[in-house]
Formats: sequence, structure tokens, C-alpha cells
Amino acid sequence: QVQLVESGGGLVQPGGSLRLSCAASGTFFSIDVMSWYRQTPGKQRELVASCCSGGIANLADSVKGRFTISRDNAKNMVYLQMNSLKPEDTAVYYCNARAIIREPLWNKNEYWGQGTQVTVSS
Repeated sequence: QVQLVESGGGLVQPGGSLRLSCAASGTFFSIDVMSWYRQTPGKQRELVASCCSGGIANLADSVKGRFTISRDNAKNMVYLQMNSLKPEDTAVYYCNARAIIREPLWNKNEYWGQGTQVTVSS
């Protein structure tokens, strides 16, 4: 089983920056892809950034040029650097991981963090 804990959210003014972190822990064999999603009331959860599939980082069109996703595989961490933040970036940001577990059976599952609130407002 994998536990994901996000941190780094908060209140920031438009044009400001935040860096989100997600730490994976628990009993697992390995972690494949780690991603960031976000969700606002009345909207479906959307993929913001994902790393890495074949070494490629993917970003949603709405955040390209402003956000950067990175991985520290040795520490089982994923980060989301958010620059030039806009009010429309306000959302709860969730960490997602695909992991291979050994118990109770060998399997690959998706796991979610509890979310961290990002509010962009003047």
C-alpha cells in the first residue's frame, strides 16, 4: 500500500509562485508514474502534469510555460513548481501515483493523496 502526502499549498497573489511536494511512503515494490491533478467545485478533476512516461513530462495546455513537474526517484518525491499563478489556478491539487505492490498480491494500483489547497487571489 502507498500513502501520498502533499505539501506546499497556500495563498498567493496573482503572478506569484508556489512549489508543491508529494512524498510517497508505505509498502511497495516500485512507483511508476507520478502526477498532479486539480479540482474545483463543479468541475471534474483534471490532469495538470505527469512524469514520467518514457522520460517525458506532460503538462496541460493551461499551465504550459508556467508550471514544471520534476521527480526525485531516490526519495520517491514529485514536485510541481508553479510560476506566474493566475486566479483560475485556484483549486485543490492532488498527487497521484501508480505503484507496484507485493501484498496481498503482486499488482499495479493507483493511489491518491489527500489534496492541498492552492488559492490565487489579491
